[in-house]
Amino acid sequence: MIFDLHSHTTCSDGSLSPTELVNLAAEAGVNVLAITDHDSIAAWQQLELCTAQPLRVIPAVEFSSQWRKIGVHILGLNVDIHSEALQAGVRFQQHARRLRAERIAEKLQQAGFHDALAGATAVAGNDNLGRPHFAQHLVNIGAVNNFKQAFKKYLGAGKPGDIKQCWADMLQIVAWIRDAGGTAVLAHPIKYDLTRTKLVALVDDFIAVGGQGMEVVSGKQMPNTTRDLAVICQQKQLLASCGSDFHQPGQPWAELGRFPALPEQCQPVWQHW
Repeated sequence: MIFDLHSHTTCSDGSLSPTELVNLAAEAGVNVLAITDHDSIAAWQQLELCTAQPLRVIPAVEFSSQWRKIGVHILGLNVDIHSEALQAGVRFQQHARRLRAERIAEKLQQAGFHDALAGATAVAGNDNLGRPHFAQHLVNIGAVNNFKQAFKKYLGAGKPGDIKQCWADMLQIVAWIRDAGGTAVLAHPIKYDLTRTKLVALVDDFIAVGGQGMEVVSGKQMPNTTRDLAVICQQKQLLASCGSDFHQPGQPWAELGRFPALPEQCQPVWQHW
C-alpha cells in the first residue's frame, strides 16, 4: 500500500481543490492520503460533505511553529477535526497568519509594491495566506520572473518580507494535536538546513513536549538523507512518516505517491492508529 501523509490543497498553498487532490492521488495509486494544509482543516470539512472517496483520506493539519527562532512545521495526523482544542488552535494560528500577511504586505509596500495583500488574497482565493501567495503575486505583476527570484529578493530569510511570526510554540501545538487524538509528527526535518547536532537537539526538544514521530521521507530525497533520518528516528524511538509534500502538478520533486519507501527499521506511524 502507498501512504502519502503530506499534501496540500487550495485551502492553503496548493493548486488543487480537495476533491481534485483526492482524485489525482487515487490515479497515482495512493491508497491512504493525508491532507495537511497549513493551519487549516477546511479541506476535510469540505470532503465530509462528499460521498465515498476513491481512497482513504486521513484528517490532518500542518501547524506552523518556531524553535530557537527557526520556523518549523508540525503535522497532526489522524486528528479529530471536531475537537474543540484543535479548532481553537486552528483559529489561533489563522489569526497569527493574518497578522503576518498584513506585516508582509506592509514591508512589500515599503519596497514599492502596493496592494500586495489584495494581490496575495486574490491568488489564494481565501484568507489563509502564506509567502507563496505573495510570491505568485510578485510574479503576476512582473516584479520577478519566478518563485525562486521572489524569495531570493523579497520573501526569503533576511529579506523585506521575512516576518518573524509568533506562532504557537511546539508544546501548545503538540497538545492541540494529542487532545484531538492525533499523532504529532515533525515535518520535513531536512528542510530546516540544520547541522546534525542541531537537528538532534530539535528532535529532542520535540520529544520533550510530547512529539511522537518524524517525517523520514519527504518527497524525492537522496538515499543518504533517508538513511540518516531513519537512524535518528530509530535511536529516538519515534514513529516514522512519509509523504510527498505535494502542492501542485508539475513538480517532479513532490509528486503524489512518488518517494522512497520507509527503511525497514522504521516503525510506520500508521501502525499506531
